Amino acid sequence: MAVSPEVLAPACQPTGDLSSDPANGKVYGDEVVYIFLLALWFVALAAAIVFCQGLLWLNLPALGAVTHYQPSQGTLIYDRNGRVVERIAHEYRIFTPLADMHPMLPKAFVAAEDGRFYRHDGLDFLSIPRALYANLKDGKKSQGASTITQQVARVLLLTPEKTYLRKLKEAILAWRINQVLTKEQILTVYLNEIYLGRGAYGVEAAAQVYFGKESRGLTLAEVALLAGLTQAPSRYSPEKSQEAAIARQRYVLNRMAEDGYISQDEARAAFAAPLSFRDKAQADPSPVANANVWYLDLVKRRAAEILNQPLAEAGAKIYTFLDPALQEKANDAVEKGGQAVAARSALLGQRRPQPQAALVCIEPDSGRVVAVVGGLDVAASSCQRAAQARRPAGSVFKPLVYAAALEHGWQPDSLIDDTPLTVDTGQGGTWSPKNADGKYRGQISLSQALAISSNVAAVRLLRQVGIEPVRELARQAGIASPIPSDLSLALGAVDVSLIDMTAAFAIFANNGMFHEPVVIDHIETADGQYLSGGGGGRRVLPEDVAGRMKTMLAGVVREGTGSLAALPGSVAGKTGTSSDNRDAWFIGFTDHYLAGVWVGYDHNEELGEREGGGRTAAPIWRNFIRAAGK
Repeated sequence: MAVSPEVLAPACQPTGDLSSDPANGKVYGDEVVYIFLLALWFVALAAAIVFCQGLLWLNLPALGAVTHYQPSQGTLIYDRNGRVVERIAHEYRIFTPLADMHPMLPKAFVAAEDGRFYRHDGLDFLSIPRALYANLKDGKKSQGASTITQQVARVLLLTPEKTYLRKLKEAILAWRINQVLTKEQILTVYLNEIYLGRGAYGVEAAAQVYFGKESRGLTLAEVALLAGLTQAPSRYSPEKSQEAAIARQRYVLNRMAEDGYISQDEARAAFAAPLSFRDKAQADPSPVANANVWYLDLVKRRAAEILNQPLAEAGAKIYTFLDPALQEKANDAVEKGGQAVAARSALLGQRRPQPQAALVCIEPDSGRVVAVVGGLDVAASSCQRAAQARRPAGSVFKPLVYAAALEHGWQPDSLIDDTPLTVDTGQGGTWSPKNADGKYRGQISLSQALAISSNVAAVRLLRQVGIEPVRELARQAGIASPIPSDLSLALGAVDVSLIDMTAAFAIFANNGMFHEPVVIDHIETADGQYLSGGGGGRRVLPEDVAGRMKTMLAGVVREGTGSLAALPGSVAGKTGTSSDNRDAWFIGFTDHYLAGVWVGYDHNEELGEREGGGRTAAPIWRNFIRAAGK
């Protein structure tokens, strides 16, 4: 059935109200809409161009420092008791995720700094008129109305000057940050970045320096006090004014209660709770004045090798074997020993300056270094004489010659000739070693020869045992210095560090086992890796040979050149004096500790008449070990 065209026409044709006759120059309604949209598009395009030009004019930084937040973290060094003894940092900060903080910490800072933090988009427009009014009224920029997000933008992306242009940049960046980060991510950055006084950046570092504890262990009272510091750390610091700090704490607790984070009763209880602040000297020890400075010098050198990056940027935790009590006793023994040498020199009218001295104490069964003194005054000279300086070992090297002889069948009671000796140098000349006391005793046992430190007996013994076995034994015992291949080796003609020479005696103190000296137990890196501080043991001497050497070295102290090191109990060791009394050594051990002492002048001057290993170094060793009580 055909449909009449007239039936559909009204539905398909425009009505007179929506169109007009084109012949009369009138425009249809669709064209009006089109022109309106086109104009709107041009306006939007123009606005976009103006906005982009504005951004270019503002020169806004990229958000990478916030979106890929990698804070600079200081490295902490701990003693063997787990106490922090030094912080190394450009900014002292311990990065801590939100989940590892006290749960009230984020809430306290939000309540104190930005109550509408969770409800705005990075900018709190309700606070802007208030701040603008206050600034106009005061005639200066006294209030900023900055949200937490704006503070993050300012600290990480902008400079701190107070200008309206900077505030504009800050506002734009805060809005952009709010679009790409969650509120929790923004808070994490904020709570790890803010400065809270005493050199502490972030809440974890602040918890350590103010209260000596981790942030998760803070009380509500302590949380509120830290949150109150943000506005002005110096003004509200409890060091400057406890009244101002407490007043600010009250404000934070009231805000937390008003925002529903805590009850009024909890706020009152926290305000009444006592606060115990950590002593500033303990919280921020000065490296130069620190009694542990010489030990920490070795730790930092070794840690830098392990981490292969600047310690101030590593964010690592370094756990050491430092024993602060022993370190203090070592410092005292060395200082008094140097003073004694200077006093003896003055009595002789020689007016020599006080010599330098160094001391190392090791646990021989593990190689753990527990105390180090590298000199008398680190402020005057930072030369690390315990590890860096290499000085002629003198007779302190002789036990390695005797140990090699025992390995090759000699016995402590075997006889050796202690009579004048002339040796062909093989270069057309001769060499005649002399005993230090000028006396020669004929046929004597190895034990007696070692006890009196006979030079000619040691040279004869080395010539019969052979130079290479002694050199190899010294290398196995950790002597890293070049070792000569002539008979002068018997008299210690090898430049060696105190720590290496002391560690070598572990083979006598520890039943033939040698352990590399170590100052670091382990390092925990910022990303959670566990790195060993090194070390390790190996057998160098048969146990029976080590036992016989121990007995012979005990004789040195009991009836030989080391008599001034004698103490009740088991003590063994060896003196050493280089040519012209330029270096004085004593290395000895008890059942618990192995310690070495060196005394001398940096410029290789003579120590003075009658000064040497027995008179100069041995008393320092004895005083230290006696004070150590082992």
